[in-house]
Order: sequence, then structure tokens, then C-alpha cells
Amino acid sequence: MTRRNLNWVLVTLASLALSACESTPKVIESESAENSSTVFNDASTPQVTAMEDHKVVAKEALNTTRYTYLNVTEGENTFWIAVPRQEVEIGSTYYFKGGLLKKDFFSQEYNRVFETLYLVSNISKQPAGSGGSTASDVFSGDRSANAKPEKIEPIKGAIKISELLANPAKYEGKRIIVTGKCTKLNANIMNRNWIHIQDGSADKSDLTVTTTEMIQPGAVVSFEGIIVLNKDFGAGYKYDVLMEEAVVKK
Repeated sequence: MTRRNLNWVLVTLASLALSACESTPKVIESESAENSSTVFNDASTPQVTAMEDHKVVAKEALNTTRYTYLNVTEGENTFWIAVPRQEVEIGSTYYFKGGLLKKDFFSQEYNRVFETLYLVSNISKQPAGSGGSTASDVFSGDRSANAKPEKIEPIKGAIKISELLANPAKYEGKRIIVTGKCTKLNANIMNRNWIHIQDGSADKSDLTVTTTEMIQPGAVVSFEGIIVLNKDFGAGYKYDVLMEEAVVKK
């Protein structure tokens, strides 16, 4: 092969390599969550914002069965937040701390997409104190290992969680109903919400439930779902007893 032909081959290979590199997907880094105007690229996973105080003015309120969506302004920024359903005075100033930020949040009840939405545990007309709960506390649940489970009265047809955990093989593969208090929420992991509930029927009456429902920690709820045993999702998600495909029983 002549030197001229060799040079032509090398130039051609270099061009192909450069073209291949340019065709690969580009990684786009998410912006910082510390600014209320931030929009994340990942629409499926909520992001925890910095635990800073926010002072906002309510401009519009939309109520659902569980939440109140609020369109608020903070300085020059305008965005939406979602709080537990409550009456809000339009034009009034409210305070909240931190939040869970989601992009492209779809509301079935209003059939609309909120481009940027904060899930906020609580708003008040007074600045948040250092002793108050943060959004991550409320949406992730009470992590206190010493907290004694509250006794919850099951609805008709529900079984106690202690009964399920004492004899799980009896209920494997069956669709049952349980009632309990939501003590922890891990939202939108593997396209589902992971909710821990307790009914106080025993000191260790914690049951993990996977569902598409969004339940506020502290809420008492009845779920109907399928019991599966020894479920291993990998990445540390392994459960001896798990309720899957759960729906809320009214």
C-alpha cells in the first residue's frame, strides 16, 4: 500500500470514529435544586430541595380529594406547590420549608400537567421554626425506631398486619385488605410508590405496600392488594412479605 493510500485510510477511519462519537447520547446534568425555578430532566423521580425557608404569595388554588394545588410567587418566580387539602386565602403570604420537586406532574383530576411542582408537607402564615417538620420528614415518614405503633381499627373484611406477618404462607398469592397508618413514603421508585403502614396490632406490625396511589405519611388508609413472599428486586429492595398492586379501599 502506498503512503498516499495509507494516509487516505487513516483519515477515513478517523472521520468514522468522530461521527460515531457525535452520534452517542449526551448526558445532561440536572440543575441544582436550591432554586425554586429549577426544572429537573428526570420526570419520574421527585428531588429533595435544600431545606431552606420559602416565603410565597398564593395566586390560585385548585382542590382535589387529597391535595390543594397552589400557584404561588416567590420574588420574581412563579411555580406550583401541592399541600394536604386545606382552605387557602388567595393573596395571602405563606411560608414553607424545603419540598420534593417534580417535573411534568400529571393531575388526573384536572387532566393537566404541572411543569414544575413542589410536594410540600405544610404551609403556614408564620415563618417555619427550627422545631417544625420538614417536607422530607413528612413525605419520607417518621424514622423514629422508638415510636410505638398506634392502634388502628381495621375496616370490615381487613385482617390485622400482625396476623399476616405471623402466618404469611396462608396469604401468599391472595388478594387481601389491610388497614394501617402510613409511617413512611418513598415515591416513584421503579414506577411505583413504596408505602409503609402500621396498625399497632403488634410492636413490629410494619408492612410495605407498593401502589400507584400517593398517600400522605400520617394518613390512615385501607389497601387491597396481592401478598407476595421473598421478593427480591435487587439493589437492596428485598422483602419477606410485600403487598403489591395495591389500591385504596374507600
